Amino acid sequence: MCGKGGQIAGITHRQDMKSLLVLITLCFIIGLTVGRKVLLPTGPLIRVEGETLSLRCEVSDYQGPKEQDFEWKAINGSKTIRVVSTFDPSFPDQSLKSRVYTGDISVERISESTVDLRIKEARVTDSGTFTCSTPSTDSVISGNYEADVLLRVIRNTLVVVPEVPAPSVHESRSINLHCNITQDFTEGVYLSITWSVKKNQSLEQDLLTFGPDSGLIVGKNFTQRYADGEICLHMNNTGSYSLVLSSAVPEDQGIYLCTAKQWSREQGTWTMIQEKAEVIGEVAVIPADNLNLTCLVSAYDLAALDLEVTWLLNETHILTHLSRDGVVAKTSDIFSINQVGEGDFRLEIHSVELSDKGLYLCRVRAWIQQSRGKWYQAAEKTSAPVQVLITPQDPTFTVTFKSPVIAQYVGDPTELVCQVSNISQFWGKRLSVCWFYSVASSDGGHVGTDVIASLNENGAIIPSDKYRDRIDSGLILVTRIEPATFKLRLLHTTNADVGEYVCSVATWTLTRLGIWKHTSEQQTHGLKVSLASKGPGISVIARHIRQATFSGSTFEMNCLAKLKNLWDGVSLSVHILVQYGVGAPSRKLASLSPDLVLKLEDWYESSRQDSLSLVKTGNMEFIFRIQGVQMMDRGFYYCEVAAWTKPDGKNWVEMTKGESNKIQINFEHTRPTFDLSIMSDTTSVYPWETVKIDCIITVSGTSNTDNVAYEIRWYHGSHFQGSGSFVLLTSIDHLGVVRKSPRNDTSDCSLERLRTRTFTLTIHGTQDSDAGEYYCTATPWIRSTTKDNWSKEPEIISKRFFLNVKFALWDSMKLPLLYGTCTSLTMGLFSLILGLLCTLCCCRNTTHTKNPPHTRIKLINPQND
Repeated sequence: MCGKGGQIAGITHRQDMKSLLVLITLCFIIGLTVGRKVLLPTGPLIRVEGETLSLRCEVSDYQGPKEQDFEWKAINGSKTIRVVSTFDPSFPDQSLKSRVYTGDISVERISESTVDLRIKEARVTDSGTFTCSTPSTDSVISGNYEADVLLRVIRNTLVVVPEVPAPSVHESRSINLHCNITQDFTEGVYLSITWSVKKNQSLEQDLLTFGPDSGLIVGKNFTQRYADGEICLHMNNTGSYSLVLSSAVPEDQGIYLCTAKQWSREQGTWTMIQEKAEVIGEVAVIPADNLNLTCLVSAYDLAALDLEVTWLLNETHILTHLSRDGVVAKTSDIFSINQVGEGDFRLEIHSVELSDKGLYLCRVRAWIQQSRGKWYQAAEKTSAPVQVLITPQDPTFTVTFKSPVIAQYVGDPTELVCQVSNISQFWGKRLSVCWFYSVASSDGGHVGTDVIASLNENGAIIPSDKYRDRIDSGLILVTRIEPATFKLRLLHTTNADVGEYVCSVATWTLTRLGIWKHTSEQQTHGLKVSLASKGPGISVIARHIRQATFSGSTFEMNCLAKLKNLWDGVSLSVHILVQYGVGAPSRKLASLSPDLVLKLEDWYESSRQDSLSLVKTGNMEFIFRIQGVQMMDRGFYYCEVAAWTKPDGKNWVEMTKGESNKIQINFEHTRPTFDLSIMSDTTSVYPWETVKIDCIITVSGTSNTDNVAYEIRWYHGSHFQGSGSFVLLTSIDHLGVVRKSPRNDTSDCSLERLRTRTFTLTIHGTQDSDAGEYYCTATPWIRSTTKDNWSKEPEIISKRFFLNVKFALWDSMKLPLLYGTCTSLTMGLFSLILGLLCTLCCCRNTTHTKNPPHTRIKLINPQND
């Protein structure tokens, strides 16, 4: 029992461990899945250049404020580009700033946690990987803070070219709609084609749609007709698609369109990336208005006779013929003959029109076949004529003439609308309109009537010769804004447009020969256009921008115009005038035409033509400038601004003008004053060093120094030559030519101009003879602005500058010491070697005895010591 209990306890323990592991794993998975989520559409996404592009980014499961911020970046190749941010206006990359500022690229907030990146006109260069990131507002970092999507922008190669159908078909005939579509092949892009018909300005019905998945979708109003086989689709591999609508009924009349769409498959659903719709054409369905006439033939033993039947109009014109063999000889598809019974022959006239009236007769010939296949005519009878009268059913309609926009002043627009309503019997008919203008006389009558333009039954504008230029230039618009609504718009009404206007509407019917025939016409009452008595005007203000306070300075004047009873689209011209004294006559200096052509009027100073300018800086603003003013320019300046228009589209006509206040140029003639100073970084140098000495000119009394040049001279006085003795080193004249005096020293000098009024003397390889005093002189030369002449000013002299060349003791002693030491060492070494050689030679020649004598040395007694 104990053993079993221990086994059971072990099993329970293992189960608890497994449960714990499962729990830990679940917690780990939940920990991974819980946290911030940034979501973008699953890519890759395909879009078309020129189309609007939108990428939605959404963040969820976040902490912090409810409204989150977003940043968009794009990776194109190895380059990362900052696109746009919701909180940092300076975030966009330099290459995208113009597109962001103009609104082509923008980020629009959909909610607190969702934004859309929108590009109004996508470009192929926008292709790349887009990253949407959200700055962290969470207390603990978890989840993802950015998401990527691959975007591919393809070129716009979709082309839709419809074929114009027949303008009208008879009832029960077929309507053929052809549409040619081409595109470059792109993987992942699919095509669909939709045919639709527009019955009026707002109602549009789809007939049939093919694609994008090779399926067919039939419009809800055409399901039964498709099932009956009255709608058929034909297509081939060349991009030609045809839709045939058979058994046409009057309700099929309208404007037919062909729409091509490009699709891509994203996240399992179809996404349309481009749409192009083109009008195939307008088709009128002529209802069946047929005439049936019956010819009854009776005879004894009628079955033994073969009958030949001929229908005639007005006894001479043969309409159709049925031979005795049953063969029908047709003269036109309009007429048909059928035998509906024994001796019963019927003539049917399709789509009866006014020309079908007259006397109709039936002529019958009876034939009998003899032996050997011979036929002979047994009898011939002609029926009594039947008179057919055709009553024309001209459409009745109502024309409303109104003016939603009437000009109050010259230059205001005027709109006149001619609207047709309550029209009946309009099948197979069209409308045209003609606009008339007449000048009202003082007695209430009309001086004359002019045709402005007409819009014919085919929709073409036919302008009159008098108004052709204004219509061609767009100053007068003749349009058809709805199938039965026409508009005449005068873009800028002038005094010549004051008068009475009339609109005339006509109906046209298509004959069986395919020719449009005028059937009826209705003219509206006159509508008067007048202008307020208060005429147009211009007020002009002149202001100083830069005042000329001395000779050579710049004068700038601003001319600002303000229009009164004029439209902002008029063109302005400006004249700059001057009076050189109170009461003096005005003189035109320069002008700017309405075409912005600058012309110098009475400005005779040819040498100063570049100093005068007149530019247009705004719609109503001009700036006049004179650079380098002279004493002769003093006077009173003002501007004259005129408003111009082109009523005929070609020639400018002045409408009004205005003058500004006067701006004065007045200053006293003052000459500049000059001063001269010397500056150097050092006053003491060693021999062979280089020294630079600056000669600096300062000018006061004027700020215009462009016409001033200087002649500079440098002098040197050496202490070897004595006090007060100076020589000319080098000079530079006012034309920039440098000259140097000859020198006997080993040093050299140069003169250069470093800045506008700074001239530097450089001494290269300084010697003792270069020590001493230096000074420079300057002679200003002033050039006249009216003539290219130079005037010489008095010479100015700088203070003196002393240059010290130091004595180099070590440099003067190091060579003698070196020479002496080397000589001493050389002589000592030579003496040592010579002594050694002499010693060796002397010792070798001495003779020694075998037993040398001993020297006796007497010892001293110590006691004696």
